[in-house]
Amino acid sequence: MRYIPEESGVIIYWDLPEGFTDGEMYSVTLNGNTVETEKCHVHFTGLEPETEYIAVWSYKGTREEITVRTLPVRKRVNVLDFGAVGDGVTLNTAALQKAIDSCENGVVYIPEGDYMTGSLFLHSDMELYLEKGAILHGTTEVNDYSPKIKSRFEGKEMMCYSALINIGSLNRDAVTCRNVRICGEGTVYGGGRTLADNVVSVETELMKAELEAIGEGIKEYELPQTIPGRARPRLINISSSENIVISGITVANGPCWNVHMIYSRNIETCGVTFRSSGVWNGDGWDPDSSTDCTIFGCEFYTGDDAVAIKSGKNPEGNVINRPSERIRIFDCKSNYGHGVTIGSEMSGGINDVRIWNCDMSTSVYGVEIKATKKRGGYVRNVHVSNTKACRILLHSVGYNDDGEGAPTAPVFEDCTFENIELTARMHTQENEDVDCEAIEVSGFDIPGHYAKNIKFKNITIGTGDGRKHTVLLSCCDGISFEGIKAK
Repeated sequence: MRYIPEESGVIIYWDLPEGFTDGEMYSVTLNGNTVETEKCHVHFTGLEPETEYIAVWSYKGTREEITVRTLPVRKRVNVLDFGAVGDGVTLNTAALQKAIDSCENGVVYIPEGDYMTGSLFLHSDMELYLEKGAILHGTTEVNDYSPKIKSRFEGKEMMCYSALINIGSLNRDAVTCRNVRICGEGTVYGGGRTLADNVVSVETELMKAELEAIGEGIKEYELPQTIPGRARPRLINISSSENIVISGITVANGPCWNVHMIYSRNIETCGVTFRSSGVWNGDGWDPDSSTDCTIFGCEFYTGDDAVAIKSGKNPEGNVINRPSERIRIFDCKSNYGHGVTIGSEMSGGINDVRIWNCDMSTSVYGVEIKATKKRGGYVRNVHVSNTKACRILLHSVGYNDDGEGAPTAPVFEDCTFENIELTARMHTQENEDVDCEAIEVSGFDIPGHYAKNIKFKNITIGTGDGRKHTVLLSCCDGISFEGIKAK
């Protein structure tokens, strides 16, 4: 068990026990209060600050204890005291940044209101708290996201516009920020598609000579605006940081990815709602060459991937060679969007991903592992269980394929899918349900780079309407099926 402390509460979470069956219950007791739940997390409130409690977890006769300690009451810095105005019109960047800079081991408090702002920069040992009804509202003006910062987008380190909220600065070798929390019941709301389009217009002009020099090579890119669009700011950017908590809030309408963590570790995200429908590259939560990243109890309404796990792109990603590892995703639901994806930027490797108790049935791709032949690297030790999805894909894709190829092709290996319900109906962006293959496993047509050691166990396919379903296999070795049935 692990826990996330609050001043008057704790969020306790745990891994899925071996052999867990849907419908079974866990019991967690703390301070005389017992909660029965099917989920792998529980939130206790009404506790005393800076106080130790014993939490007792039990399941099928197994019992564990953990000592938890709530946070002390910390000094609150109210942004209104620094001249912030929540009228949805006034630009508050300077006032909000002054409040942040003045906060030492405390909480920057944002009360109810609509606070227009450009980029903000958090620092170590602080919390940003958004009260219910508070909106941290990013403008659509490109200049409000200056200066550009060193970042990484679609697998390449580059200069991008500053995010709406920035934590840390990019450094491959050192932690630049730690112990930061973004919590509450409010909303971090970005400039969305309008800001994205404005960035593309500005960058297209700045890169005019470079784009002309590419000539016909532009066809290698996913879209004509791909190159200038890579400079778009994230909504929340976490660079070279550790011990970061994001909980309770809504993040919405980022101009591209909403929460992006690069070269970071121990990132915990819980109880967050992600909304980015209609946003190009509107990913929800993206660990990128980061480790020990956990997300649970979250809902996604995204214009792209709900979760996308990355580790760089050829050739730079192969050289940096920094994997994403120990990623945990559970008790989450995708109501719209692409689902959970691993890749396509995975040149530094991806290892030890666990997904359970998730519902990705109303998504486009369900659970997807993807790469291009040029990537190099590997995806291994992915385990998905007790989950609903539209389909499962391990395959090669053709987009975002620019750059010099790696010396060798990627490898997909040692993955397990167990106790899964697949609808074989993808939920498109047009809000339609369309038939699709239930499972595809397609490795690379190079000896030694086939998809290998992929296990499917206790998989139910279909919606009970009598349709036939498709499983596609190519360039693979050691694929096993056990307990596969139609609904």
